[in-house]
Amino acid sequence: MAQKETRIIITMACTECRSRNYTTTKNRMKQQGRMELKKYCPRPSCRRHTLHREAK
Repeated sequence: MAQKETRIIITMACTECRSRNYTTTKNRMKQQGRMELKKYCPRPSCRRHTLHREAK
């Protein structure tokens, strides 16, 4: 029987304009909750560093 993958690919979405700008990986075993990072949002409505949260 195959095991679940430990590292999964997630999409990061800007909390202000809701656009999905970045993809990254996270370790499912060490980080169960939603990931939050402060990243640059290149969309014309933001164009600054904002909080990006893991999208569904």
